[in-house]
Amino acid sequence: MDLNMMNCELLATCSALGYLEGDTYHKEPDCLESVKDLIRYLRHEDDTRDVRQQLGAAQILQSDLLPILTQHRQDKPLFDAVIRLMVNLTQPALLCFGSVPKEPSLRHHFLQVLAYLQAYKEAFASEKAFGVLSETLYELLQLGWEERQEEDNLLIERILLLVRNILHVPTDLDQEKRIDDDASVHDQLLWAVHLSGLDDLLLFLASSPAEQQWSLHVLEIISLMFRDQNPEQLAGVGKGRLAQERSTDVAELEMLRQREMAEKKTRALQRGNRHSRFGGSYIVQGLKSIGERDLIFHKGLHNLQNYSSDLGKQPRRVPKRRQAARELSIQRRSALNVRLFLRDFCSEFLENCYNRLMGSVKDYLLREKAQQHDETYYMWALAFFMAFNRAASFRPGLVSETLSVRTFHFIEQNLTNYYEMMLTDRKEAASWARRMHLALKAYQELLATVNEMDMSPDEAVRDSSRIIKNNIFYVMEYRELFLALFRKFDERCQPRSFLRDLIETTHLFLKMLERFCRSRGNLVVQKRKKKKKAVGQPVASDHVPYSAGELEAVWPSLAEQLRCCDPDLSLDSVVPFDAASEVPVEEQRAEAMVRIQDCLLAGQASQALTLLRSAREVWPEGDVFGSQDISVEEEIQLLKQIISAPLPREAEEEEEEGEEEEKEEELQEVQVSEKEFNFLDYLKRFASSTVVRAYVVLLRSYRQNSAHTNHCVVKMLHRLAHDLKMEALLFQLSLFCLFNRLLSDPAAGAYKELVTFARYILGKFFALAAVNPKAFVELLFWKNTAVVREMAEGYGSLDDGHKPPTWSPEEEAQLQELYLAHRDVEGQDVIDIILAHLKTPRTRKQVTHHLVRLGLADSVKDFPRKGTQIVLWTEDQELELQRLFEEFQDSDDVLDHIMKNITAKRSRARIVDKLLALGLVAERRELYKKRRRKSMPSGLDSTRFFILTPFFISHPTEFYSGLSTETLGQSLYQEGFSAPLLWLQNCLIRVADDREEDGCSQAVPLVPLTEETEEAMENEQFQQLLRKLGVRPPASGQETFWRIPAKLSPTQLRRVAASLSQPKEEGELQLGLEPRVPREHSPEEEHQEEHQKEHQSQALRALLLARKKKASLVSTGGKTTYLLGTYYGPAMLIKRADRILSLLIPVIPLAPESRTPKIQKKKRFQIEDEDDSN
Repeated sequence: MDLNMMNCELLATCSALGYLEGDTYHKEPDCLESVKDLIRYLRHEDDTRDVRQQLGAAQILQSDLLPILTQHRQDKPLFDAVIRLMVNLTQPALLCFGSVPKEPSLRHHFLQVLAYLQAYKEAFASEKAFGVLSETLYELLQLGWEERQEEDNLLIERILLLVRNILHVPTDLDQEKRIDDDASVHDQLLWAVHLSGLDDLLLFLASSPAEQQWSLHVLEIISLMFRDQNPEQLAGVGKGRLAQERSTDVAELEMLRQREMAEKKTRALQRGNRHSRFGGSYIVQGLKSIGERDLIFHKGLHNLQNYSSDLGKQPRRVPKRRQAARELSIQRRSALNVRLFLRDFCSEFLENCYNRLMGSVKDYLLREKAQQHDETYYMWALAFFMAFNRAASFRPGLVSETLSVRTFHFIEQNLTNYYEMMLTDRKEAASWARRMHLALKAYQELLATVNEMDMSPDEAVRDSSRIIKNNIFYVMEYRELFLALFRKFDERCQPRSFLRDLIETTHLFLKMLERFCRSRGNLVVQKRKKKKKAVGQPVASDHVPYSAGELEAVWPSLAEQLRCCDPDLSLDSVVPFDAASEVPVEEQRAEAMVRIQDCLLAGQASQALTLLRSAREVWPEGDVFGSQDISVEEEIQLLKQIISAPLPREAEEEEEEGEEEEKEEELQEVQVSEKEFNFLDYLKRFASSTVVRAYVVLLRSYRQNSAHTNHCVVKMLHRLAHDLKMEALLFQLSLFCLFNRLLSDPAAGAYKELVTFARYILGKFFALAAVNPKAFVELLFWKNTAVVREMAEGYGSLDDGHKPPTWSPEEEAQLQELYLAHRDVEGQDVIDIILAHLKTPRTRKQVTHHLVRLGLADSVKDFPRKGTQIVLWTEDQELELQRLFEEFQDSDDVLDHIMKNITAKRSRARIVDKLLALGLVAERRELYKKRRRKSMPSGLDSTRFFILTPFFISHPTEFYSGLSTETLGQSLYQEGFSAPLLWLQNCLIRVADDREEDGCSQAVPLVPLTEETEEAMENEQFQQLLRKLGVRPPASGQETFWRIPAKLSPTQLRRVAASLSQPKEEGELQLGLEPRVPREHSPEEEHQEEHQKEHQSQALRALLLARKKKASLVSTGGKTTYLLGTYYGPAMLIKRADRILSLLIPVIPLAPESRTPKIQKKKRFQIEDEDDSN
């Protein structure tokens, strides 16, 4: 950007800073105000960062800010303002723009800002600037915590941020063009940090417990200092060249010399001794040209070997979205003095700081006090310093903080999270892949350190290693991690370096696991079996049909057991339906009938009878499971019909041994068990085309790979081919082309292991091809284990005994007729309809495959199971769901009513997940179907029936839960909670007003601000009232306060608040009784009614005395009993039960949900003192 195009106000502000005369900077009187104005301009810049670009083009930082920083340090206000401005100017370009812009104009501005940042970094590479920063930081750290002000802490943080920003600027490799062992700009910056003593201050901040708040800043700065370094090479600096390094260099030079000699020989063969004007034309027999004739070759014979049909063609451009990911991290060798300084820094850091700093950072991460993605610095530091410790002088005590099973778990959790986010967040897949690579490096270094501990001469260290390995190998997630990463490897977002580290880590893990199994003899590991229930299909069972004679022989004993069963069987423990299933409850009747039949066939008569009665309560319509007033004999006859009925059962489908993942939505029940580990069985999990394909991708760059990387690749392929006898898994044309390039390589002698393995595989292939000529065709395809076995044992050898029944012409005609008749019916699954009408039982898989074979469908994917498509919710659908929930939330089965009335039909699980996401319900159990209470005995009013049991007597909370909201509220008024109740009422009204104004709702915490409200919130009866009102208690371990849930509408909140109104007169207790029809009373009835009222007032007076005096205790057989504030012995308790029950029946109602809807009318009872009873 041209300086002449600079904004006039900005130019005037920059001119008012001062001027540089020689090496002295003269500041203007308005210098401080000008710096503040520049900060203000930066705060209001546009999306193109125009102010930042203009200041960068004017070189304000180089010509003004740095001289002010170094020469006017005594002016504290000016120094603080300049530091603030520098932190703003040097912040990373990614933070300024959010991400790398894709639009060309914005991307140009992004690159321009990046260029200015690189110029700032070069200007800071001086000892003078870092000397001022280190001196200021030193003086601030000398202050004790009682002397240090808030401004001092801000200045410390800004200095650390400034250093972080400068070190964060990426290196411009094209402009610098530095080779190894040369001092780059980053090296010059590190050397300036060292000369200024800032590195010692960083070590002090990392080791001091009093400066723990700067742990994340220090760790970030250290990670940026070492970002281009290799820990193994850094550990070996100053020790001379090892014999292994010298031999490696000699082998590389010999390889290059052999290639050069082969190229010279090839060029010599191409040159003729004598020039000929006639080059010659040749016919290549057996190679067809465009037509049917043989190809005519117009060049010399020495060029025939390099002939390709692609010569002269325009190469196809690979779309950007399909291009392989580029390597972003580049390691280089810095200047020797810088490497020596960094090596000493690493040694001191490990000795004094590592364990304390990593423990502090881990605590910040677990308590979520850090910023987003700060765990990446933790994982980088873990991988780098543990590798340095292992390469320098291995001392496990220096890294003991991160050498534990908990660290393995933390890394595995983050690695799995990054893996899942990379699959879901496709726009940021590359960023998640980079974070996943960091986590993988940390995991690899943890395994390498544990492996190094095995070779320690200290017995205690070896025991610790054995304990860690036992825990790692036992848990299934650690073993399955590598398989998941191989299956989802994507070259478009994950670079080649990630694949290299993944293969090397897998090699190390398998080597440690194999050695551990050999030393232990037998290893017991965790096993998790997933029991799959296909959606919409009953669970397959191994049911063997019984003949009619066998059923007749079994039935008499079953009938006798049924007659002996208790007529009052408890139905609470038996649920005839699966509440977690996506199949609606109405459609699970057939499955319940099958369960009843299975219980009868298994001889469980009482269980079958209980299931029958439970099913009758759930599905009373149609009397499918009998009428409500059915007798015992009729139940027995009904069960006899069920046991002999040919109920439909789903046959178990066969699963192919393939790598295709299940795309059908399934409910999985995980069962954890233990089993003896078999290493070869675990190795068979890697016998997959996706895994082999990833290894072949890395093997293609065998020339650039290290010898260890090539060894890891060959070792895995050798395990699959030799140990598992699956050589045919590697019979693939692309791999054979790679073998051909390897064997014809002039430097093939340097890859002896690769060459030996290639010859082994080729020999196995040609031996098989002599027996099975189709092996040449199989080269074109990647294969699974089933195809490999068929290639070796013969095609069709795996189908013996498993061949599906053939389709007759009549069955094919019926299938075609059913498909054409029902394929256009909306809202129904055509396959389910076909299965229901077919005469011969077939599985869903057989029907879909045969439809494809008949040409009626293009693919099996045209018939997805019901509920498998993931459809996004529109805004209108969300509003409709919210309206339906508010409409039916008081019904017995909310979910059922929503599914019946919603416009866009979805599965139960989708609706439940959406209700949870919208915050309409807090837990899934709120959507469970509410069971209706059984009818009360005749002669008792069901709306006011209350049974006084010892449980309710001894548990006041449960006693109050039977009371209504109004009853609880008025009783709390009587106990002196009028102020907290008024506060609660005001809170509810205020939240209702806010929700009406904003139009949206979220959970609002109830924060008590006075001692009176705090005591009320801790009272059990007050908490019971809150639950009655729908207020949600705090989640365990995450929340502190009760919250008004988001699902309550403003109308509901006002209705709840109105129910908390204070009674008109003191001493009145409002009880929700049903209105009674006025009628004329005789004198005797009036006398009885007055007598009854007197008993009621006595009971309520006793109840209030019990609450005020907190009841009296009676010990009955080791149990404490509360009974209305009066002492009763065990015998008296039984004698007085009838009298107490008669007093409470007319007074205490049931919970509101059990009442019949009637006109609500409140009736007040006057509770008089004992002195006024006369």
